[in-house]
Amino acid sequence: MGANQSRPSDPAVNEKLRERLQALHMNEERATSEKDGFVHIAGDAPPKYTPLSRQVKTISTKYAEEWERKIMEDPKNRLALLALSSNPATAVLSSRAATISDTHQFNIKIPTEGSPITNQASSGRCWLFASTNIFRIAIMKKYKLDSFQLSQAYLFFWDKMEKANYFLENILETTSESIDSRLVQALLESPVGDGGQWDMVANLVEKYGLVPHTLYPDSFNASNSRVMDALITTKLREDAVRLRSIASSNVSPDAIKVNIAAEKATMMREIHLILTLMLGPPPVPEKPFTWEFYDRDGNFQTVKTRPTAFAKELSDSRTVRALSGTDVHQLFSLINDPRNPYNRLLSVNRLGNVWEGRPVTYVNTDMKTIKDACIAMLKRGMPVFFGSDVRKYSDSTNGIMDTDLFEYELGFNIKLGMSKAERLQTSESQMTHAMVLTAVHVVNGKPVRWRVENSWSDRVGEKGYFVMSDKWMDEFVYQAVVDPSVVSSTVRKVLEQKPKMLELWDPMGALA
Repeated sequence: MGANQSRPSDPAVNEKLRERLQALHMNEERATSEKDGFVHIAGDAPPKYTPLSRQVKTISTKYAEEWERKIMEDPKNRLALLALSSNPATAVLSSRAATISDTHQFNIKIPTEGSPITNQASSGRCWLFASTNIFRIAIMKKYKLDSFQLSQAYLFFWDKMEKANYFLENILETTSESIDSRLVQALLESPVGDGGQWDMVANLVEKYGLVPHTLYPDSFNASNSRVMDALITTKLREDAVRLRSIASSNVSPDAIKVNIAAEKATMMREIHLILTLMLGPPPVPEKPFTWEFYDRDGNFQTVKTRPTAFAKELSDSRTVRALSGTDVHQLFSLINDPRNPYNRLLSVNRLGNVWEGRPVTYVNTDMKTIKDACIAMLKRGMPVFFGSDVRKYSDSTNGIMDTDLFEYELGFNIKLGMSKAERLQTSESQMTHAMVLTAVHVVNGKPVRWRVENSWSDRVGEKGYFVMSDKWMDEFVYQAVVDPSVVSSTVRKVLEQKPKMLELWDPMGALA
């Protein structure tokens, strides 16, 4: 604390340490011993440790001392100790080659990228930003705008209301379950989290419509949602205990129904109170608003409409023609989940926001189908909503997502090699963030890298845009939302299947 807090290391020092560490491995090929699982250098024997004749179930300081002695005998490890104990591992082990190759040069790019770059700030609303960044392209083309933003806070308000109601209805449907059951505990874990999915935003837009950002901008608590979320979560958990108590009370079934109806109405009114005071009163979905703006030619324009009618304009013939035949209300989710059969419709039990609304569904398919569909969308001039695990091999400052970005195996002499399916099975990875594809670079018919519009402000990446390597897409992208016309009839027919239901705690139930 105070004036002598640790400071970031000098970048020049980091670069020198990195060069020295990597120089020890220059012009050498790494190999893996299948027997012991170590990465070792060609010409060098793998580390020699005394083999054990039996399994040791506790930590032995004797073995630890032996391991340390072997580590420090190697000059490469002594250099690594100097570098890694005094600097962030991601700085020391960052690959210069990957950074250079991940350039913002693309040969397939949509003609109109959304402007301005948006900023979800300290909230988990990435799915609302990504989806409205898709919707706004249609509005920008229709009204000849160079810059435009839809109100994410408007959808955020109604999503919180709907999630609160969805949670209470689920609590009432599971009163026969023990409160300690895995299902009830999963429901209680995050009743109104900020995250969401494409089908959930589709529900909100259909029911509540859309409004321009200027008519309902972010309040402080929209941009900084932690305190508001915690308060509502505490309130809803108390409400859940109360409803379960009423449901098990020793009165007639009719009396229970009356009591539950009255209590739930009061609970929802209290949630509405919290949201109204912390986010501000939102526009009324069926009440007209007036939107005034200048188009790109400098002409002053006035539009009078209702939020629900404004959303329906995305599907009118003029807008669909401007989007090369794409109706954003018809888009659907492809996912890549190698644990489950491909060409299979998947859904998640009790995952959603609008009760009895559109369910969250995914068409499970291979990555080639997903990438081909994304490229077809980009060629049409349409951006693509996608969901990924942004925490992995990602540099948020420079805006790079690349599986070759960090040389962990080189730095620690370890083997990292889980498959995508194994990462899902072991909770190592899941969807954590939604963003938008706006371009791709294709060489010899194969994608090499993708351009990504993020919602973390224009202070990161290249003025808010990231580069994603195609290898990273294979490993850490799980979802892409596309038009039905860019996939085969076989894939489209999957939408007609009865979905396989995954449990609420399944990784595919993670909300971006």
